[in-house]
Amino acid sequence: MRNVEKYSRSYFMPPVTSMKWMEKEFISEAPTWCSVDLRDGNQALVVPLTLEEKLEYFQMLVDIGFKEIEVGFPAASETEYTFLRTLIEENLIPDDVTIQVLTQSRDHIIKKTFESLKGANKAVVHLYNSTSLAQREQVFRKSKEEIVDIAVSGAKLLQKYAASTEGNFTFQYSPESFTGTEMEFALDICNRVLDVWQPTAENKVIINLPATVSHSMPHVYASQIEFVSDHLNYRENVILSIHPHNDRGSGIADAELAMLAGGQRIEGTLFGNGERTGNVDIVTLALNLFSHGVDPQLKFGNIPEIKETYERLTKMKVHERHPYAGKLVFTAFSGSHQDAITKGFKWREENENEPWKVPYLVIDPKDIGREYEGDIIRINSQSGKGGIGYLLEQQYGYDLPPKMRENFGYKVKNVSDHQNKELMPDEIYNIFIEGYVNIQTPVEFISYENTKEDQFRTILTIQVNNEIMDITGVGNGRLDAISNALQTKLGIHFSDLVYKEHAQEIGSRSQAVSYIGIKDENGVQHWGCGIDPDIMNSSIRALFSAINNMVKSSKSSRQIGSSYSMK
Repeated sequence: MRNVEKYSRSYFMPPVTSMKWMEKEFISEAPTWCSVDLRDGNQALVVPLTLEEKLEYFQMLVDIGFKEIEVGFPAASETEYTFLRTLIEENLIPDDVTIQVLTQSRDHIIKKTFESLKGANKAVVHLYNSTSLAQREQVFRKSKEEIVDIAVSGAKLLQKYAASTEGNFTFQYSPESFTGTEMEFALDICNRVLDVWQPTAENKVIINLPATVSHSMPHVYASQIEFVSDHLNYRENVILSIHPHNDRGSGIADAELAMLAGGQRIEGTLFGNGERTGNVDIVTLALNLFSHGVDPQLKFGNIPEIKETYERLTKMKVHERHPYAGKLVFTAFSGSHQDAITKGFKWREENENEPWKVPYLVIDPKDIGREYEGDIIRINSQSGKGGIGYLLEQQYGYDLPPKMRENFGYKVKNVSDHQNKELMPDEIYNIFIEGYVNIQTPVEFISYENTKEDQFRTILTIQVNNEIMDITGVGNGRLDAISNALQTKLGIHFSDLVYKEHAQEIGSRSQAVSYIGIKDENGVQHWGCGIDPDIMNSSIRALFSAINNMVKSSKSSRQIGSSYSMK
């Protein structure tokens, strides 16, 4: 690519080694979550939310379990001011939920921000100003000390207006564009703000270190967070918050490593909505914790419903491959994957108290409201016998023998390949019914009578080439006698009969299902399935189906009962 030479690193490493986070294997508890959907997320929408939509979205966040929700920048927009006043005046904020509002470090803006909070039980007031080298040089054209003065004066104004406003307020400061700021300067400006606020155990404050723009690999952000965490004044009385964006596609990794490095609180959005490439996705972060056995303290047990509400209100779409929530993220088309998942489910049925470890499925989809049927196994030309058989069993109750699954799998894949499309469950079911079940041509089963002497003797009534006839056979059992009658009287020959049966519940009726496989003179196996309320009739129908499939697959044009013969 051309012009690569004009790019260089635009981040700053800490002045000392800050790599203790590398010694930690996992995150052992959930952070404090703060949703910024109604501020960061809303300002990134092509069409921002209406008041009614904001109220519905806020309620969804409450239902999910967020205890901190940033509701907007009330001094910057009449719409956001009205939204906040509506929440307060209509008593829509639960007692255990803290709202958060954003403000720049300017007197009139801070004053209006506190006016908008009148009557709120408690709130986080979030003060920010940009600190990066690029912003200082290109946007503000101010020195470091002048940037510090903006932050310190804002910190003092928060104290001033909080003192004259009824309510419980927590102060938060963000050095915006933290990741593009020299680390010594970022630490200094945070400490200068803390020196103004003088936090205590009873009155903690929040320092929020945002990756406003993601400039580096995730380990750099973690080292930056650890450096500031280790050197903050009043550290035991500071809640260290992180706010990653996703410019490099590493927002999740940034957040997880930053938590290892000292981050205690995360600001993000559902499904990662936000400016440019978006904010960090709290759904993914929370369910990543869940997959390691850590309670995320958020309720994502019905992801499809949350996704539907999100898409309807924001007019955004959750990608089909989005972690956990995407339409296809639990779906296997590959034959080997389907086979492993199918066997994993079988193993789990036998070991239900074991930790979840089904191959290819990080979590149990049912735990977040996803269904196995239609979500897990989907069929196209890449699919295998395991997945096709699993779908037939789960949705229609047919538990095929392994070799029959293989035979049926090739038939289904061939249809998908020729039609160049995914096959829906009902299409797969129809292929099975038409290809294997109660096949009646060219030999149709009508009835049978059995007598028992030394061996079973069967009188079998069949129809061949529009002619009804009775044939007789003897054998060690009923099915053996019927098999011998067909081979002897019709001049057909087969061997190595494979048999399986099971019950199938259909509504209030119980059907018997039988499967039979037979081999022709060339060793090719042919399969049939019989369904009937009577188990013996279902077995006979399965045998006839297998024989009819064998006969129809023969290249010979000779008629059964004449010169047709298979050894």
